[in-house]
Amino acid sequence: MKKKRDYKKEYLRDHKPNLKDNNARHRARYAAEKAGKVHRGDGKEIDHKNNNPRDNSPGNTRVMSAKANKSRPRRKIS
Repeated sequence: MKKKRDYKKEYLRDHKPNLKDNNARHRARYAAEKAGKVHRGDGKEIDHKNNNPRDNSPGNTRVMSAKANKSRPRRKIS
């Protein structure tokens, strides 16, 4: 007899790192909106210079156009 899958447990195990990274990206965007650097619907994105979305220090974030940010080369950080 097959063991029943725990989908909630699998989801949290497989997506938890991505959830934390996305949450950090949203916090960076919110901080930039509060500072008046970006506005809703302006086509700008917050770029993390060291590619670590959890590092939201002011020296690591900058405002870029969405096209420029998506065309930047990325490296896997370890």
